[in-house]
Amino acid sequence: MQDIQQILDVLRGGGAMLYPTDTLWGIGCDATNEKAVAKVFEIKKRAPSKSLIVLVDGEDMLDRYVRKVPEIARTVVALSTTPLTVIYPEGVGFARGVCAPNGAIAIRVVDHDFCRQIIRKLGRPIVSTSANLAGEKAPENFSEISEEVKSSVDVTVSEKFEGAPTRQASSIIQLSVDGQVRVIR
Repeated sequence: MQDIQQILDVLRGGGAMLYPTDTLWGIGCDATNEKAVAKVFEIKKRAPSKSLIVLVDGEDMLDRYVRKVPEIARTVVALSTTPLTVIYPEGVGFARGVCAPNGAIAIRVVDHDFCRQIIRKLGRPIVSTSANLAGEKAPENFSEISEEVKSSVDVTVSEKFEGAPTRQASSIIQLSVDGQVRVIR
């Protein structure tokens, strides 16, 4: 069991964590730290050509890490009743590998007390990728996470911080600067 300061120390030091989100358990790190992001790809055994989802704590952080947030994004996010990840045309300030090759970035404004607290105290977005090896089924709860993943991270967040996750991946939509919307998942 780790306390919040220990988790922040691991993240600031370029480490990876296993943690609960508003959807599934995830593998995460500081989304601006290249060493940490590389570690997440290594843990997942994921091709570096696949970009990552990141979590922010609110609109202010979203505005700092997206070149131009399409106006429709604020409306769509506000109206969503389930976790929604939005792919924005251009992310800024992220480590290599977080954004897609064309610069697009997938971001969710997280609705989870623990995640918001970590993000606010860290002061930067965190990576959120499901806690499984690439190609395997995403675990719906902590007990389904493989021992290989559990032993690969630097810190595992206590299950007491789980809250009430949906136990399913977020919906994903892609927004263009001109306001076009495309449903991905």
